[in-house]
Amino acid sequence: MAKYTGPACKLCRREGEKLFLKGERCFTPKCAFERRGFAPGQHGRSGGRGGRGGQGRESDYAKQLRAKQKARRIYGIYEAQFRRYYGKALKARGITGLMLLQILESRLDNVVFRLGFASSRSQARLLVTHGHFTVNGRRTDVPSMTLGAGDVITVRPGSLDATYFKELASIAETRNIPAWLSRDLSSLSGNFLRLPERPEIDGNLNEQLIVEYYSR
Repeated sequence: MAKYTGPACKLCRREGEKLFLKGERCFTPKCAFERRGFAPGQHGRSGGRGGRGGQGRESDYAKQLRAKQKARRIYGIYEAQFRRYYGKALKARGITGLMLLQILESRLDNVVFRLGFASSRSQARLLVTHGHFTVNGRRTDVPSMTLGAGDVITVRPGSLDATYFKELASIAETRNIPAWLSRDLSSLSGNFLRLPERPEIDGNLNEQLIVEYYSR
């Protein structure tokens, strides 16, 4: 699937809810979803939020597709890669839906975001791609890198003189982190303690519908 290059706010409007794709901006009146909460496109206004008004009952397939697309958009993942993650979760020992969400949460770009070192996952991907982080002391520029218990994520020493990272500790301090991570602001580092449990992952995601979509 081609890379989406349009406005991120259109994705929120299409899903009918805020996906918080633009970080701090999503909490301000500048958020496009607050100003134009209807779905994008010719029939968006008539359909209301999500653009489905007047179209009758939504089919099971449509619900499954929307659940899958929402997860893809939240984590910023292409279709082919998302399908590979599902295949990996399917082979893992455990509940497939939970395994899938745990794989998504274990991505390096997501962990950087969860640690409060970026205001959005897209910003976290950019920072990782530019080589600003190390994992267990080794520099990496792969946002999709999967982390495991015991891994240590640190801002690269060579990046500490950049204005963004000089101010990062005070900014990150205002952002809460999940219990499955730990953070040291003095060294701008974080530890991946364990895989997250289901209550610690976004409750708006419906992993069962995603499993049903791929099980058709």
